[in-house]
Amino acid sequence: MIMSTKDTVYLYIHKNGPVSGQKVAEHLGISRQGANKHIKSLLQEGRIVKEGITRKSRYTTREHGDSLTAPRVFRKACPLSEIEEHVVFRNASAALDLERSMSGAAYAVMRHAFTEILNNAIDHSHSEQCLVRLELNQYDCLFTIRDYGIGVFQSIREKFLLDDELAALGQLLKGKTTTFEERHSGEGIFFTSKSGDRMSFRSHRIKLSFDNVKGSTAVEETRTLRGTEVSFSLSRRSRRDLAAIFAAYSPEEYDYRFEKTRVRARFSNREHTSRSEAKRLLFGLDKFSEVVLDFQKVKIIGQAFADEIFRVFQKEHPGIIIRIENASPVIRQMISHVQVDN
Repeated sequence: MIMSTKDTVYLYIHKNGPVSGQKVAEHLGISRQGANKHIKSLLQEGRIVKEGITRKSRYTTREHGDSLTAPRVFRKACPLSEIEEHVVFRNASAALDLERSMSGAAYAVMRHAFTEILNNAIDHSHSEQCLVRLELNQYDCLFTIRDYGIGVFQSIREKFLLDDELAALGQLLKGKTTTFEERHSGEGIFFTSKSGDRMSFRSHRIKLSFDNVKGSTAVEETRTLRGTEVSFSLSRRSRRDLAAIFAAYSPEEYDYRFEKTRVRARFSNREHTSRSEAKRLLFGLDKFSEVVLDFQKVKIIGQAFADEIFRVFQKEHPGIIIRIENASPVIRQMISHVQVDN
């Protein structure tokens, strides 16, 4: 029987490990890129393990390696009426030791994407529960969130009285223009789809996939799936910058003025309604001891927007003082409402 190249790579590592990817390539007479493809596949299958996280990494088989370097997985069935997305992520992060196992940029993206998608399920899916799976392997961090509710495309179809789910798909793909003019559901999806390496949304007979590594978007028809399944993956060493992504698609949304320990944010829009907006506003502001929010031009804020700032963020950063200026009585009432549960 002829041995596959991947099995040949495995056998060489098993006999000679720990060895570098370059040594594997030289032994087989193939390119470093070709060797890395087979090494990555073996790592994901758990047949080999990796020692180190730099270009000096070495590979060995499980018999010789440290079992702690095997893929780590967090699974949880979540009753959607009883959970908060940031708490679930905090528990998953602690279980997998994500903060120490990923670059700072990758961790920030993963936290944003996971909490955004889980919040979407909580607020919009009409499902009683969802299944959460988060995995950390040698190369990537990835999660899947599956609910059993109305379905993401059907939700948008009903909201905008569209003919069918394909029309809803088109509405979602319009991206930033529609997002900021109409504030429709899908705003969080749009930003999150730009932040990972790969992401897919599957609901009913539609699967929408984004590949930001290749710069491609694909739509395909699949077998019927009840509810929505979202998958997201990102390299553990990714340098994707959330602040840059936010700035690229909403460059004039907020006007910041930074001081040594204080930041002032002035809103440029009249309405701020979603949790996604609040997360973009707050990103990076945990470095300051005081945040001043100037609501002079704002007429309306949504409950989710206020809750993310004045309950969730404040609870996670109790040492940060948040001050508000030029807020109307209506806005102050909404802020007071979410602070009651804080």
